[in-house]
Amino acid sequence: MKSKTNRFAYIEWKSLLVFGGGLLALCLLLFLNLTQGEANITVHTVIQALISPQDTPDHHMVRGLRMPRAVIGMLAGAALAVAGALLQTVTRNPLASASTLGLNAGAYFIIVLAAVYFPALKSDYSLLLALLGACGAAFMAYFMSGGRKSSPLRMALAGMIVTLVLSAFTSGLQIMYENETNGLFMWGSGALGQNDWQGVQYALPWVCIGLVVAFLFSQKLDMLALNEETAVSLGENVNMVRMVALISAILLAGVTVSVVGPIGFIGLIAPHLVRLIGLQRHRLLIPGSALWGAVVLLSADLVAKMFRSTLGELPAGSVTALLGAPWLIWLAIRGSRMKSSAESSSMSVGYVGTKIPYPILVIVSSIALVFLLLYGLTAGALRIPFTEVIAVLTGQGEEMARNVILNLRLPRILVAALAGASLAVAGSMMQGAVRNPLADPSVVGVTSGAGMGALLVLTIWPSAPGTWVPVGAIIGALLSAGSVYAFAWKKGLNPVVLILIGIAVSALGSAVIQFLVIKSQLGAAPALTWLAGSTYSRGWKECIQLLITTAILLPSAWLLGRRVDLLAFGDHVSLGLGLKLQKTRLLSAIIGVLVAAIAVASVGTVSFIGLLAPHAVRLFLGQHHQKSVVLSAILGAILLTGADIIGKTILIPKEIPSGIVVAIIGAPYLLFLMYRSTVRK
Repeated sequence: MKSKTNRFAYIEWKSLLVFGGGLLALCLLLFLNLTQGEANITVHTVIQALISPQDTPDHHMVRGLRMPRAVIGMLAGAALAVAGALLQTVTRNPLASASTLGLNAGAYFIIVLAAVYFPALKSDYSLLLALLGACGAAFMAYFMSGGRKSSPLRMALAGMIVTLVLSAFTSGLQIMYENETNGLFMWGSGALGQNDWQGVQYALPWVCIGLVVAFLFSQKLDMLALNEETAVSLGENVNMVRMVALISAILLAGVTVSVVGPIGFIGLIAPHLVRLIGLQRHRLLIPGSALWGAVVLLSADLVAKMFRSTLGELPAGSVTALLGAPWLIWLAIRGSRMKSSAESSSMSVGYVGTKIPYPILVIVSSIALVFLLLYGLTAGALRIPFTEVIAVLTGQGEEMARNVILNLRLPRILVAALAGASLAVAGSMMQGAVRNPLADPSVVGVTSGAGMGALLVLTIWPSAPGTWVPVGAIIGALLSAGSVYAFAWKKGLNPVVLILIGIAVSALGSAVIQFLVIKSQLGAAPALTWLAGSTYSRGWKECIQLLITTAILLPSAWLLGRRVDLLAFGDHVSLGLGLKLQKTRLLSAIIGVLVAAIAVASVGTVSFIGLLAPHAVRLFLGQHHQKSVVLSAILGAILLTGADIIGKTILIPKEIPSGIVVAIIGAPYLLFLMYRSTVRK
């Protein structure tokens, strides 16, 4: 009896800490938030405006502008936090949230799509559209990862892949339809700015419905923490509870995106904070998460406001990423007890058992690449006959054709081929280093780090010589990769920990990139074009630097092949065979980082090639790294060269960035790949 009394007292103390401390922090943050802005308003003025409003500019500003922004911040924070808690319970995945499962990206994509093609529909049914997009993204991520049988790692990676694909489609729409999507770039980073109470009035009833439904099912949600057989034996309708919780989570995420745009990490930070304090039961977890979600988002908005005079307007979503990425890193390190089994780290993604000899594969793919290169020289706004191209390449041809081909098209098409080959080899090295078939430079933070470094040079030193851009990209990539490996080193470079930390560092780099784009006042279309990856106007300078890099690093990747093959057998087997495990992983990762950094500096942050090319090769060759490096390089070159040709010819005179074309081409294959991998489990 005494122990039971002590237990209740302990829970009461924790509840007081969560709810009492949370309410105190929320009130304090609310008043601080209302004082921050371009106009200097004191706390006394804020209190007067709230208690006894008068017809003064300060009081109108507090009640009409700042208060709606603060309230929508609290509503959005509460909604995202509870959505994260529900998704974590439904999927039994501590890393699940509206951002990690792709719900935010799905909702954002559908809204941008509607803004382009159905503007009236976007205006009248934005919530319905957001829910449709969130549902689609959740469905894709959940089933691509294997559903209830998936590991936290697979689900996090599936969500990230869905996010990358949908973000690429969204960027493509914003680039091609700049006028129709004008103003959505800042909103797409998560912006709380409100001109009146309309957004609050719109979101409030839906958020309340979602929160109430979640709370009413709190006791049933506790049952989901048990194994399914136990819950069913206790008379619980598990599928119904899971469905209600999932619908509530999608509703909360969808209404948030429809009003303030996609904001990440709140659904990770707040529920974990409440759980760490010790409140596991959902009747306390749900309101506690809502309270602390409001606290976290209000804190992020306060930080954005405090630095507005020096740094300019910061999206709340970027600030939450800056706050949430370290949290995810800590969760990954703390949760490294998660099983790194073959299910979560195996390199097996299937093998079609082809009887085509390796030399034939190399010859056929090389011929295809040469054909694409020659065709790329003929294609463009000015069509040049194939015979004229051959004449120019053999030292003849007309002067205009020689100028177009030798000065414009040839260096551009070679840059595309070399960058594609580099990114494919980088992906192959990354996958070998971390023993996970879903790793590539984008996933482990290298691409965003390189993009951040290059953009820092362009922003801080606009008149810098062109040679400094790749230097900045290399430094950024090395810092990102170094951070990932430094955090994961103490855990023996555990593949699960390494990938999760890479996702966090990638999100951090993306947040910095968003800030730099806004700070430098780049137009949305030019900024998105660079961030998506483009071969537009690339010349001999980029071609030469890529050629030097590939000539040095690609043979190094090939020589490391046998040791990388041993990594696929698992840590214990590799050590038993005498392999220096961490040294091999480190060398493989360094080569991948350097190759990817030079490619990003040359063509921007192209994603997916490092994921697609090695996988396609592995389906034919199985585990043979030296052969895979050669064939991956050729296939990567084919992918980016083909994307460059499609991007510059499909909508003449407009050009679609090559990175977006690669994403559009690669999305069906990624879906097939994840499905095949799941079925094989």
